Amino acid sequence: MDTIGWGIAGTGRIARTVLPDFAHVPEARVAAVASRTQEHADSLVGLAESTLPGQPRPKAYSSYARMMEDPDVDAVYVATPHPQHKPIALAALAAGKAVLVEKSFAATYAGAGQIVAAARDRGLFAMEGIWSRFLPVIREMDLAVEAGEIGEVTSVQGDLFALRDFDPEDRLFNPQLGGGATLDLGVYAINFAVGHLGCPIRVTASGSLFPNGVDSDVAMLLEHRGQRTATLAVSLRADGPGRMTINGTNGWIEVEPRFHHPSRIVVHRRGVIPQVHEAPQMGRGYAHEFIEVGRCLREGLTESAIMPLDDTLAVSKVMQSALEQVGVTHHDDEELPHG
Repeated sequence: MDTIGWGIAGTGRIARTVLPDFAHVPEARVAAVASRTQEHADSLVGLAESTLPGQPRPKAYSSYARMMEDPDVDAVYVATPHPQHKPIALAALAAGKAVLVEKSFAATYAGAGQIVAAARDRGLFAMEGIWSRFLPVIREMDLAVEAGEIGEVTSVQGDLFALRDFDPEDRLFNPQLGGGATLDLGVYAINFAVGHLGCPIRVTASGSLFPNGVDSDVAMLLEHRGQRTATLAVSLRADGPGRMTINGTNGWIEVEPRFHHPSRIVVHRRGVIPQVHEAPQMGRGYAHEFIEVGRCLREGLTESAIMPLDDTLAVSKVMQSALEQVGVTHHDDEELPHG
């Protein structure tokens, strides 16, 4: 596989934010984009032409199903609202395409499980698009933890607050589109904890709701094996630093705000001057996850060791438990979106 042809499913905010980063992804091109309307698909193609000069013009489809039939598409990036992830990912896998599914992987734990099962049954690559796991400074942090620089990890603490004006028509707050703090912000915090502590054995959550019933604030206590814990808080109703720490028996690592796209970390060790690690990202930072997909596909891998599907399932299970405890129920669509 020389150049990987990408199909982008969805033309909203995240697709438009991610698209220019393909300029930093070697041996990859945007082969096609799909939306529910030709107008939206054409608009994203226009953005591709202006931000990715020198690349062939992507094809624009007003049908997700038709894009899946395109032989030039090797992998599909699913960038639609959360409930639409499952049917689009399943259709891509049924067509023999690899999938990179934007976080959150699905709106429900059951939906996430169906995507994972389909990918594994077909022997096809699938990964959740948690861009923060692939950022260079986060990779340095992981290496520091693995090297035992802070001793045995005992806990994770952090928050991700992002004040937004409540608008029930906006995707971020729309219950039919998987709105709420947990699926958009909690996924980052929980993913961080799961990556360092594994799947929790108990989840305790409390929170508040917006007037239309989606979660505005959620605080979580995750209990992990070995008497380890994670204390996490997320909110769309208030501002906060977006800071995360990994605590160990010989020190701690601070991921400076905002932790889901940091530029530096600080390693604190007992009796040692704190050590600052800085590592610049390429573009907006999304290129790194696409580079990882390309590496995996060229090596014949069906999962990434950096963002394994078991971690995705663990995060999805925690999110569903937390949501149930605060009184929120989400759904996955069953049919492909159409105009």
